[in-house]
Amino acid sequence: MPAEPPARSNDLIINDRVTIPAGDLSWSASRASGPGGQNVNKVATKVTLRFDLHGTEALTRTQKARLRKLAGKRIDAQGSLMINAQAERSQRQNLERARDGLRKLIRKALVPPKPRVATRPTRASKRRRLDDKRRRGDQKKSRDKVSETED
Repeated sequence: MPAEPPARSNDLIINDRVTIPAGDLSWSASRASGPGGQNVNKVATKVTLRFDLHGTEALTRTQKARLRKLAGKRIDAQGSLMINAQAERSQRQNLERARDGLRKLIRKALVPPKPRVATRPTRASKRRRLDDKRRRGDQKKSRDKVSETED
């Protein structure tokens, strides 16, 4: 049994079975918005992490489909998943925050959805439903115009 190659420092370890290679990840920095004093005007601390979802071989086709559905609007036209982080004042911390966000999203996508088990309504629930319908109908009927009777 061949030993698994050790993970490189820039690889993103998801769990003991899945590791995203560093080649599938790229990031860029830009100026962040919000508070930060003079630092915000000088330093590019906002981080955008891109994951090549379309081209990666670390995930199966079904896992990619689940991840695509979970990511929603965060996927661009080229099939890359983008995670933004700008909460921290340092670029390094924002990069770690973005990597953690991607890790959490991929972990969610690795869990297959629980299959729905079809069930039938119970006799009591059918009876309650019909009783409520009857009560509602009677209530609406009572709103009809009152017929005039001759005295």
